[in-house]
Amino acid sequence: MKLRSNIDPSATTAEVRPLNEDEFRLFQRLIHQEAGIFLGPSKKELLVARLRRRLRARGVRSFLAYHRLVKHDSAERVKMLDCISTNETHFFREPRQFEFLEQHVFPAARAAASRPPLGLPARRRPGLRVWSAGCSSGEEPYSLAMTLLDNFANWPIEILATDLSTQILAKAQAAVWPIERATEIPTAYRKRFMLRGTRRQAGKMKAGPEIRSVVRFERLNLNNDTYPSLGLFDLIFCRNVLIYFNAESREQVIRRLLNHLGPDGILFLGHAESLSGLTTLVRSVGPNTYTHAANLEKPGSRSVPVPRSHARTTPGILDEVSVTR
Repeated sequence: MKLRSNIDPSATTAEVRPLNEDEFRLFQRLIHQEAGIFLGPSKKELLVARLRRRLRARGVRSFLAYHRLVKHDSAERVKMLDCISTNETHFFREPRQFEFLEQHVFPAARAAASRPPLGLPARRRPGLRVWSAGCSSGEEPYSLAMTLLDNFANWPIEILATDLSTQILAKAQAAVWPIERATEIPTAYRKRFMLRGTRRQAGKMKAGPEIRSVVRFERLNLNNDTYPSLGLFDLIFCRNVLIYFNAESREQVIRRLLNHLGPDGILFLGHAESLSGLTTLVRSVGPNTYTHAANLEKPGSRSVPVPRSHARTTPGILDEVSVTR
């Protein structure tokens, strides 16, 4: 179907017609269907601001015509979702959860991997699989990489970082930020894991090869019915993502995430997110931190290990740019 044949080329410089209520409802349904994101009535002007550039780029004068276009053009539909995605983040966000990791989860993982008395086998082999769902521009998975590599020398570490937006994933893979962002990173980690740009890269910093080697990026839509080929994870971070979903979609996403959480795994949510009403599925064990409801003992007790790693794969190493310490 040649949708472009009905588009007026002069529309690239023409004014886009205002979005009416019927058209807004069409986009509400489409975006919820595609991404699970619910746009309330107050988001109408935000939608216009986010999509107006795409209409002009495609030479479309009305939102109704653009809706018809994205219904039939999968590539443009991805670009539309890129536009409406929110990607606010920073390094070491939710510091109480990083404290919870170091004080409770990491000691349990080490204890479970150590050989017990009498020569019995360890309860798990060394290694951790972590999923950063809704990773945005990479600050979260790279923060996790620094923390894990610092605490688990010589352990295999794999971090899968996924997001809906292809544009933001490209930024995350590039792993370059303004040097001002360095203040968000603890000094010891900054010196060990980050690179400072020089000459043409002056004023920038980049994630170093050690942390880039344990992170791999994939596009994944959390609204999909299933997340195939992911395996199980010891830790899943899905922070400040569910706030954009309505109650029904939120529960569906949580159920799918739990399908990929190991038997004693830990799920981390954002500070503004709650799983009230899902107590049959999960149990709170820390600050916006949950495990399967069937787990009766709290992390930090000597009998609770982080689960065995599953379906481990070898992560790729990203290319370097001309930056130095």
